[in-house]
Amino acid sequence: MTTLRHMLEASEADRRMFIGLMSGTSVDGVDAVVVEVEGVGPGTRVRLLRHQHFAYDHALRERILTTCEGSVREVCELNFILGEEFAQAVASIATTAEIPMAMVTAVVSPGQTVWHVDRSQRGVPSTLQVGEASVIAQRTGVPVISDLRVADVAAGGAGAPLVPYADWILGSRPGEVRAFQNIGGIANVTVVTEASEDVIAFDTGPGNMLIDEVAHAVTCDPDQIDQDGSLSALGTVDEGLLERLMAHPYLALSPPKTTGRELFGRQMARRLIASFDQGRLLDLLATVVRFTSDSIGNAYRDFVYPRLAGQKIEEVVVSGGGACNLTLMKALATTLAPVPVHAWDADEMGFPSEAKEAVAFCILANESLAGRPANLPAATGASHAVSLGKLVLP
Repeated sequence: MTTLRHMLEASEADRRMFIGLMSGTSVDGVDAVVVEVEGVGPGTRVRLLRHQHFAYDHALRERILTTCEGSVREVCELNFILGEEFAQAVASIATTAEIPMAMVTAVVSPGQTVWHVDRSQRGVPSTLQVGEASVIAQRTGVPVISDLRVADVAAGGAGAPLVPYADWILGSRPGEVRAFQNIGGIANVTVVTEASEDVIAFDTGPGNMLIDEVAHAVTCDPDQIDQDGSLSALGTVDEGLLERLMAHPYLALSPPKTTGRELFGRQMARRLIASFDQGRLLDLLATVVRFTSDSIGNAYRDFVYPRLAGQKIEEVVVSGGGACNLTLMKALATTLAPVPVHAWDADEMGFPSEAKEAVAFCILANESLAGRPANLPAATGASHAVSLGKLVLP
């Protein structure tokens, strides 16, 4: 049985091995990684040993999306259902990587966000992730570090974005400014400088959630997406609708800020689809793709460039599913010109884009085990830096 003494010994080790999980707002499945982490802070070195994607079947994906708008009972049941799903992913990747569980310091599971209330919304700032850590710990026999967002929220922050600390660890270069633009279900940017206190990070707004929902309507297939941009390339942007979308109040809010499916998810997509000419849904798809790219471009002009005090961004590195959408990438390159825009390079960064967030959460957990904070208050709005996560022993 793992005890607190064992965890204290692990926190003092030079190297630690983590199995990291990530289930994001796109709700397409679980990304799992086996990662070896050496050191802490700016000298952290990360080695990816294995990455594997475990796709949700259609029924589970629908249950997650429905539960986000459902009853307390549905949330309660989903918490344990996803705990089992996450535990199976841990066991499977450990087997394929030929890593004995005894070698794993901890499983890192941020959970599936089902609701998030930040300061831009009415109500009490709060966040809820499900995927019961105790189930994972009991099934695997490995300690679990979970619920990484809540400490930041308790400290007055938005609980997101949390990845910027890892972006800084992985991507900072002496004398350079680089932007890491993630386009998952929601789009977020981290502008990395040499000093962590100068990092700029926030959610820019819509990402793939709107695009995916409209693609489902275009194809009458709940599993079809505009993955390579071939569908949206067939449509024509509705400039009037685009102008109205770009007037969304969230886009004008100054950082720190974060958002989610509550604003740019299924409900918004369904309203757009219902009010649009059903014979022109390809045009709607082209329009929401441009909405994502233009909202990112405006975020840079309004909230990034003014804070750089004349410094120039060397490059914009795009990760997440949006990097595979060629129509979106072309539009993004246009709106951000003359700054070079390119997709995440696995050879340069050491691991594929799909593994990035799971790897990032392992870095955050590694800091927590060392007793170090890993949020960036300038990005989340927290009153102070905090260690992230809750520890569950098997």
